[in-house]
Amino acid sequence: MGKYHQMFIVLNVACFFFLTVGSTYGQQEYKPCDELSAYQKLNFWLGKWHVYDSSGTNIGENHIEKILNGCAILEHWKSAKGSQGKSLFYVDNQLQTWKQVWVTENATAPWGTKEKQLIEELEDGGVRFQGEIHLSDGKSVLDRTTLTPVKDGRVRQVIEHSTDEGKTWKLSFDAFYVRKSDH
Repeated sequence: MGKYHQMFIVLNVACFFFLTVGSTYGQQEYKPCDELSAYQKLNFWLGKWHVYDSSGTNIGENHIEKILNGCAILEHWKSAKGSQGKSLFYVDNQLQTWKQVWVTENATAPWGTKEKQLIEELEDGGVRFQGEIHLSDGKSVLDRTTLTPVKDGRVRQVIEHSTDEGKTWKLSFDAFYVRKSDH
């Protein structure tokens, strides 16, 4: 057998090995996201909503939908004044927690983008996300959002911020979501 013929056989065996063994390596069976309880924590918030402040004034609308076979949630916010924002919520499998990335059309302004993660599941079925916003003056602000299902089918969203590392919190947004089909 010639040198080139031996090399041809070795290359063919190597290719066969990598194509058969290599193609199955790392291909475990994974459950679909919709079948895992971790991916159901925000189900109460899914839908199309009118959003009202605590005085009953309509301040916008929001559409919350599952995407990518239930592996992520996309938020489409539009204020009554026309500003918009989008959030992508997903489960970080390494940390086993939900995360949020928020972006507005004013992404270069403070508060124009935010990243938060789930820090608490509340007894009433609500969830709390928290993140840190770095300001241009070098200071940081903690920013947290609490979403709570209300017994009458609404959802309450409270956004607060802290300039003293969480010792005190100042309310910046308090709103109720009413399903569009219910109103």
